[in-house]
Amino acid sequence: MRRLILASSSPYRRALLEKLRLPFESASPHINEEALPGESALELATRLATEKAHALHSQFPDAIIIGSDQVAECEGRQLGKPGTRAKALEQLLLCAGHPVTFHTGLCVLDGQSARHTTICEPFRVYFRDLTRLEAENYIELDNPLDCAGSFKAEGLGIALFEKMEGNDVNTLIGLPLIRLIELLKPYGIDPLTRN
Repeated sequence: MRRLILASSSPYRRALLEKLRLPFESASPHINEEALPGESALELATRLATEKAHALHSQFPDAIIIGSDQVAECEGRQLGKPGTRAKALEQLLLCAGHPVTFHTGLCVLDGQSARHTTICEPFRVYFRDLTRLEAENYIELDNPLDCAGSFKAEGLGIALFEKMEGNDVNTLIGLPLIRLIELLKPYGIDPLTRN
């Protein structure tokens, strides 16, 4: 099997890729993740996933490189990683009672040919109405400061939602595994048929 590289330092993405039981390495791509003027959430997630994969191409020229990035959007506003409790509270109160769409860009780059395939997988969550106290308590209990949208769906964040819509719940956490398996198959990488 070809060497497989995850272009990410995210522990969440590493844990998701480990579910496939494929041998892989991870490396941080070190790119500028700021949005370009007028760039939509979908465009940003797609571009960043592609840039992450290409950023590691010279370091791993023979590998298959996986890049992924996620941008959340609520009421026309992009939501990144909050970084602070105050920003997390602001994001959660904005999302309360509204749907939030998570755009997760996924790029698979063939290092040998430098060709890549990039897709963007949406996932939508519907936040229930939240009081300020509930949002503050959630932040204190789950500490989601490094998560787009200020919550951890794999943790207590599930208590924030009325419902979820999407093809793959892993997309919400940051790596759409169903689509990834599909994109890896042309390279002979399949978790169910590997030797």
